[in-house]
Amino acid sequence: MQFYRENYINALHTELLEMVEKHLTPVAVRYGYSEAPLEATIKWRPLVLVLGNYSSGKSALINEFLGSNIQKTGQAPTDDSFTILTYDDNADPDSPIHVTEERDGNFLLNDPAYPFESMKKHGQRFTSHFRLKKVNSPFLKELAIIDTPGMLDSVTERDRGYNYQDVIGDFAQIADLILVLFDPHKAGTIREVHTSLRETLPAHTFEDRVLFVLNRIDECASLNDLLRVYGTLCWNLSQITGRKDIPMIHLTYSQRAGVASRNQSERDLSYLQYLENQREELKNAVMEAPRHRLDHLAAFVETHSERLSQMLHALINYRRNRSGYRLKNLTTGAMLSLAFSGAAIGALLLSGILGGFDLIGLMAAEGILSSAFFLIWILGIWKMAVRRFHRNQLEQPEGLVPLTTQTQQDNWQAVQDKVVDFLEKNKGRFSSGTAKKDYEAMQSVFQKGSREIREALNELSTLQPGEPLTEPPGPFLASLELEKKQDRN
Repeated sequence: MQFYRENYINALHTELLEMVEKHLTPVAVRYGYSEAPLEATIKWRPLVLVLGNYSSGKSALINEFLGSNIQKTGQAPTDDSFTILTYDDNADPDSPIHVTEERDGNFLLNDPAYPFESMKKHGQRFTSHFRLKKVNSPFLKELAIIDTPGMLDSVTERDRGYNYQDVIGDFAQIADLILVLFDPHKAGTIREVHTSLRETLPAHTFEDRVLFVLNRIDECASLNDLLRVYGTLCWNLSQITGRKDIPMIHLTYSQRAGVASRNQSERDLSYLQYLENQREELKNAVMEAPRHRLDHLAAFVETHSERLSQMLHALINYRRNRSGYRLKNLTTGAMLSLAFSGAAIGALLLSGILGGFDLIGLMAAEGILSSAFFLIWILGIWKMAVRRFHRNQLEQPEGLVPLTTQTQQDNWQAVQDKVVDFLEKNKGRFSSGTAKKDYEAMQSVFQKGSREIREALNELSTLQPGEPLTEPPGPFLASLELEKKQDRN
């Protein structure tokens, strides 16, 4: 049987989701690493997030991709909603491209088929500005687009009714590709753009998932004007992102949207013949979203298995430290009990109170005194000492794991609060044996599973669309299942 690139992508996608569902989610939920199944936000189709100020041409670009005027366009703000554009599998593919179905935010947030349930936290005002459009455009068969409200310069959370940056951050976290559009009139000067690029996106996604687009370049009056705008945008991006190297900026314009404006202008657009309109290149990059999703899922598996490993390592060390402290404290109590009872019996003998006791009687009296003191130690001092140990561990949890490398420090930053919350909730009482088995399982996923995933992705990178592959993807999930069965036996 021949596997083509598209089949390979689908097969890998299924394997990765099963790996998350069968291996990562049970451990993540058991230890409070995640309240919901980890696969909840990644099981849907690949997502492309489109950002930009209100005049950057987001809607016009999306309409060109879809092949029809689906989103409203205009120079002024025309749409203040987050719109999910997805394919309608039940629509007639031969009919003209159009919106076949629209649903509101309540539907999107409550249907488990979509990965947006966690966004209920943004409140009703956000829900009323969230919607779904199903479109029978072939462009959407393998991906979905998130169109966003245009970014503004002087807007507050009170004006929108919800925290715009928090919403953008949540979408960026599950997006496989992010397009950030600029126009020649506001080349990176909008305040919300600055906040998004400086703070929100770096905290929720990776640099390689963000594409910068200088759109509507045909509105520059001349080549000198375009160079000035391009230089301004490069400067602004370097200041906003703090990067020394200027990221790739795609130069695009709409052939269709530009006709009317050119007829009404005296501008010299002869410079466009010397520039490549990277519209098609950008479109091809967006159509690679399913491939980006595989990279995203591979990184997802690696990141969460490594973080879960570090979390479990901390919990195992806590139990080891706790057991060692309890044993040491019990030993101290036993020795002090024997010493106290011996001293007490000696004092009573010297005072003559126990003068009539024989050796057996004295030993029995010492045993009673020693047991009584040890019982008081266990019920009082020992319990207080264990509680103090638990409290100290929660106050300084960073001592539970080695933090010698930057990776260890970054992972610990992500799981420290979860470790503390779990220990507080369970008061340090959990099965260390189960934690050790779960730790070994996460190490296996991170080391062996991740390696086989990357090998499969490297093989995929050599294939061109439509090129056959003689064998299906490597069975990395099956190998992990085999290891799991062997551990049980």
